[in-house]
Amino acid sequence: MGIFDSIESMAEQAMGSQGGTNAQVATGLMQVIQEHPQGVGGLLSALQSSGLGAHAEQWASGQTTAATPEQVQAGLGNNGMLEAIAAKAGLSPEMTQAALTTVLPMVLAHVAPNGQAAEPGSLGSLAGSLLQKFL
Repeated sequence: MGIFDSIESMAEQAMGSQGGTNAQVATGLMQVIQEHPQGVGGLLSALQSSGLGAHAEQWASGQTTAATPEQVQAGLGNNGMLEAIAAKAGLSPEMTQAALTTVLPMVLAHVAPNGQAAEPGSLGSLAGSLLQKFL
């Protein structure tokens, strides 16, 4: 079973619960990060170049500074990441955008602790531990 199969399986387990949408979005985000040529670094760069660098730093350090759906759109929409995450999650971009206000801080705390991008090979285990929070 590959990493995406594991992520999908955990997300499916969470579907009936309150965290179902967030689990879908977290799964989609992790898949997009895995497929992005720059990985976690690409996500951090996208957030920094859109004015969300301070938010990204706080999220990576474990703080849950609030972001609005509009900020998420500005941070990920201009480079196609928001649409890619929505497609992977099987949700509309609007639903994905709203869920990312909760999911993005949690994901960055796991995949970029203290602002340091995780090694690509470790994303699988990080994804599993992250998705357990939604189950």
